[in-house]
Order: sequence, then structure tokens, then C-alpha cells
Amino acid sequence: MEAFPAAVISAGFFVCLVFASTYVFWRKAWFFRNPERTVPQGEKVVSPADGTVVYVERRSPREEVISIKRNRPVRISDIVKEDMEEQKLLIGIFMSPFDVHYNRAPISGRVDFIRHHPAEGKNRHMTSMHGRTLLNRVPLYAGSLHVLVNERTVTRLTGVFKGVPVSCYLVQIAGGSVRGIDSYFAPGDRLKRGEIFGMIRIGSQVDMVISWKDSMKVNVRPGDKVRAGESVLIE
Repeated sequence: MEAFPAAVISAGFFVCLVFASTYVFWRKAWFFRNPERTVPQGEKVVSPADGTVVYVERRSPREEVISIKRNRPVRISDIVKEDMEEQKLLIGIFMSPFDVHYNRAPISGRVDFIRHHPAEGKNRHMTSMHGRTLLNRVPLYAGSLHVLVNERTVTRLTGVFKGVPVSCYLVQIAGGSVRGIDSYFAPGDRLKRGEIFGMIRIGSQVDMVISWKDSMKVNVRPGDKVRAGESVLIE
């Protein structure tokens, strides 16, 4: 009988060791993986992030696009933290802790500015959105106050879509436990479509806001899985 407690202790130690080793591998190696991506040809707008599309809305910047906790309205200008003109297309992509977290340019263009906005209070966790995307419970953004209040970095690109100038805002939204939003370029630099421009650590979200043109055809809807630099959002 004395061997039984020893066996239990050994088994418990082995399980803890496996769990700890798996966590360290995920946190130090798997999380930072950066697989090659094949950028599609033509003037297509590609996804800036890996993950799940949580909303696709076409509105003027001051119109309500979604309603979150306690029916609190959200406008495009609230997400970008910028007063804008003209009709825009908003596509939100939630990145779970298991997605690739490197972000890629959806269009080729010039970096106009990079602006960091601290959290309003403290960063909120994205637990609600994570759970709803796993279960495909619509609306996928319900209860997700982080869309409004969390720390974010906004990068604006100016490029061309089918011969027409467009502005494209990339909003990297930090999660509750995020330890940094990285930008690899500076204002004045030029980015190629599909090129890595930054990353966010742990679960997070990237929103793309682009000038709406009548020649655009949107290829995604909420619930779709996308890959940065490869999946075509607009053609």
C-alpha cells in the first residue's frame, strides 16, 4: 500500500511537468511562429490578421455599427479614435491565443501615421468574444466592451484600389493580458501588400477600416476564418 501514494505523487508530478513544458513551448515558441504566406495576385485587399471575422459593416464614421454591453453603441470613429469623413467599411477580426499573431498589410501603401491610445481605465479581457467565436453564438461581439475601451495602436495607410486612392486604418486592439503591441515601421515608410507590419501578444483583435468604393466586393462575413496576407477580404 505504501507504493500507492508514491505512484500517485509520481503521476501527479509527471502531469504537472507535461503541462508546464507544453505551456512553455506554446508561450516561447509556438506563439511566435511565423509561417510563409502566399499573397494573391491582383488588386485585392487581404486580411491583416489570422482569426475569426466578428463583424463586417459599411457605415459613415459617426453612424452606429454595432451595439455591445447594455446596448452601448459603437461607431467607427470610436474604434479608430479619429474623426473621419466619407463612408467606410469596417471588418473586425478576433485572434485567439492559438492564432498566428503577426499582422500583415492588407494593401500596398504609405504609412501616414502610427498612433497609440492607452486604455480607458484598464484593459478588459476578451473572454466573451473568445467564447462566442468558439460556439459561433451571434452576434459574436456581444458583451465585448474591449472594442471601445482597450489599449490600441492605429496605423493609417494610403494606397490605391483599382486605380482609386483609398485610406486604410489598421487598429490593433490589446487584450486584457497583452504585454505589448509592436509596430515594425514608421511614418513615411512604404508597405507591400501582405508584408508584416506588427504583432500583438496573446489573444487580441485587429480591425480594418477602409474607404468604401462602389467597385468593391466584400468576400467575408461574421464567423469566417481568415489568414493574414492570404485571405481575400475585398476584391
